[in-house]
Amino acid sequence: MSEETPEESTPESEPFQPTGPVFLVSYPKIVFLYPTVIAAIFGTIFMYVGGYTAEHSAAAIPGRIFLTVLMINLVVVSFDFPRTTSLTWFFAIVAVCIGLWMLFTFQPDLLAGVSRVLNQIHPSADAHFYLIYAAGMIGLFICVIISRRFDYWEVRGNELLHHHGFLSDMERFAAPNLRIDKEINDVFEYLLLRSGRLILHPSQERRAIVLENVFFINQKEEKITKMLGALQVRLRPDGH
Repeated sequence: MSEETPEESTPESEPFQPTGPVFLVSYPKIVFLYPTVIAAIFGTIFMYVGGYTAEHSAAAIPGRIFLTVLMINLVVVSFDFPRTTSLTWFFAIVAVCIGLWMLFTFQPDLLAGVSRVLNQIHPSADAHFYLIYAAGMIGLFICVIISRRFDYWEVRGNELLHHHGFLSDMERFAAPNLRIDKEINDVFEYLLLRSGRLILHPSQERRAIVLENVFFINQKEEKITKMLGALQVRLRPDGH
């Protein structure tokens, strides 16, 4: 008497489970200015709660913070800082700080003179300035988000779609042999919004599709890779 054993399921016999589409949106560099908006909101709250005017000495506190954040933010937007460049700048700044510390240690009178000069600088603005800046920038961010709703890419299991235009025009590209490259050209932009550049190479297109400033680029690349890998398993010929 023979015993019938149940057939074991194999990965090939399991039904293909499609993953959801991955949406890719390319943003302009203005989105990286959000730290200045946070500094402006802080300045608005500080001035309103304290009841300070621009002539008050305490007004220099949010003024210095706002200008410092703004200048750093503009440097980040204006230049690219790859990993090697960022390390070079880091060690250069550390060397300058050590040099200044040694200079002021051996020349204490020099530090007093520098302090007097810095205390004479009194950048200040009233709460309305910070409020108008924050409101204007938030309005621009909203406009950018709305505009991106009319220009984005969608990666599906078997095709790449480009949605663009107010009438929802759409271009289709074959995706089974889609090749993607990921580039993180700016360390600071990656730290701010986990953004980077994605380069898409559709199989039937000669030109590459370059998407700048894609948020959370590592997660997007991982999802696309899993999706394309699952599609390759699905298209594998049967061994029967």
